[in-house]
Amino acid sequence: MRDLGAGFRYLLEGQRWVARHGKSYGFGLLPGLITLVLYAAALVALALWGEDAVAWATPFADDWASPWAGLFRGFLTAVLFALAMLLAVLTFTAVTLLIGQPFYESLSEQVDRDLSPDGTAPESGLPLWRELWISARDSLRIVARAAVWGVLLFALGFVPVAGQTVVPVIGFFVTGFFLTEELTAVALQRRGVELRDRLALLRSRKTLVWGFGTPLGLAFLVPFVAVFLMPGAVAGATLLARDLRGEENRDRDDDPAGALGAGGDRARP
Repeated sequence: MRDLGAGFRYLLEGQRWVARHGKSYGFGLLPGLITLVLYAAALVALALWGEDAVAWATPFADDWASPWAGLFRGFLTAVLFALAMLLAVLTFTAVTLLIGQPFYESLSEQVDRDLSPDGTAPESGLPLWRELWISARDSLRIVARAAVWGVLLFALGFVPVAGQTVVPVIGFFVTGFFLTEELTAVALQRRGVELRDRLALLRSRKTLVWGFGTPLGLAFLVPFVAVFLMPGAVAGATLLARDLRGEENRDRDDDPAGALGAGGDRARP
């Protein structure tokens, strides 16, 4: 329970950090806005032509008696849109981080400098094109894992009682885990931590990860909220990454204005 609270506190501290750094927050909004427009256009197109696509994909139902063909295709259209919405939630962070890689790298580095006792931030030493390639490759791997979980949970949703109670709760925790992985990747990639090691690190502190990512995933379900929370989520994920790595933070005595918030405490060794 303590780690759950700590994870949520990092989420709040990240939002507080960007609120005190207006310029970084403003630049951090741009990638989310671009991604939102792209996703909204895709979902609108699916809503307009999804039924036609389902009808094209199910020619065998053309000769079915009324109303079975309509009910069957209506059900498939609803399933298709529901899967698209789930995939949008699971991939929004990955796509936004990829589009906004330079913005979020800079923001994460600023958080590290604020917290580091010597005012420095870890650097990968890689050229930008290489960082973008690694980010895109790892994001595709995470999206594939998340998609498998999404399909599995969607199928389990048809189980009576459990499908309407237990499965949605599990789904939120799964979403929270993958969201946290994507967000902490910004800070951990700069530290040279590979995807497999990142996943092992996150699994070692699941309650901390859930405390950060699960409420964020719930918030992302509200339209437009993800855009405004993304900069603070990256900042908070940097705080969480420092905790996971056991890195020392600046003392509160060195930060009399309290600008570091809860992150001013020393990280757990």
